[in-house]
Amino acid sequence: MQRKHILGLSLAVAALASVAAYAQKSILLRDDAIRGVSADLPVTAKQRVLSQRASQLGPQIAAKRAPIAAKLADPIYPVTEDEVYDVDSFGRYVKWLGLTSAFINVQSGCPKPTTPDEYCQELNTTPGAFTSFTFNDAARIKLPKGASNSILCYWFSPVLTVNYSNPTAARVIGRFRYTPTLTIENPVLSDPALIDPTTGAPFGGQLLTSMTSSERFEEALEPGVTLNERTRDSTICMAGFISHKSLILNYGLTPAQADDFFASPTTVRMNVSGSTQYVGNASMVFGLRIVGD
Repeated sequence: MQRKHILGLSLAVAALASVAAYAQKSILLRDDAIRGVSADLPVTAKQRVLSQRASQLGPQIAAKRAPIAAKLADPIYPVTEDEVYDVDSFGRYVKWLGLTSAFINVQSGCPKPTTPDEYCQELNTTPGAFTSFTFNDAARIKLPKGASNSILCYWFSPVLTVNYSNPTAARVIGRFRYTPTLTIENPVLSDPALIDPTTGAPFGGQLLTSMTSSERFEEALEPGVTLNERTRDSTICMAGFISHKSLILNYGLTPAQADDFFASPTTVRMNVSGSTQYVGNASMVFGLRIVGD
C-alpha cells in the first residue's frame, strides 16, 4: 500500500509532536530565488493593466480560434478586477481535485525503496560537506479534462524531521533547505508556436512553475552537539499555481488557448530539490493537495 494513504495519520502525529518543539527555534528564511515563474504570487500593478487589456481583446482573439471543448464560464457576480481582481473564480465553490505525497530521506546507507513514492539520497559523511538532492516527478496528480473552471491551487504540507550533528571541535552552522516546484503537462502546450518565456524555447507540452513554499533552516551547533528538530507547516493558494489569467499574463497564451488549457486533461508533477550541511539524517514528508473552482 502506498504511503499516501497514511498521510493523514502522519500529519496528525506531526501536529502533536510540534507541541514539544525546542525552545531555541531554527532561523527560518523563505527562499525566493527559485526556478520558474511563480503564478501563485500576488499580481503587480503592471499585470493588472495587462490583464485589463487582455480582457478587452479577448472576444476578438477568441473569435479566431474556437476552444477545444468549452470556454471560461461567465462570472457569477457583477464584480470588477479593481474590487476583487480574481473575477473568474469569485463566488465559485472549491473543488477537491486530489491528494498525493512523497517520502524523501537523506541518510547514510539508503535502503531499497518499498513503495513508488519513497526516495532516498545517500549522505555525504565528510564533516562540513554539502549533500544535495533532486527528485523530479516525486509525486503526481492526473486531472481529467474540465476539472476546474479557471484556477488550480495547491495546499502544500511538509513534515520535516532533521538531525543536526557537529562532529568537529569548532562551532558550526547546520543547514537544511528544500525547494519544491511543479511541472504542469497539458496538450495545449504542445503547440510548437507557443514559446515558454522562462526558457525562450517551445513549451514542449509542459511548463515549470515555482511554489512560494521553499524553506531554509539554520542551527548554531556547538562542538560535539547533536540536535533533533521536527517541524510541520503548510502553505496554501494565493493566486494559484496556474490560472486562466496567469496563462495569458505570464506565459503568453491567448484567451482562447487558456480556455483550451482548462478544457483539456492536465498532469501535475511535484519536484523537490535541496541540500544539507552538518546534518546526520533528514526525513521529509511532502503532502500535495490540489483544489480548483
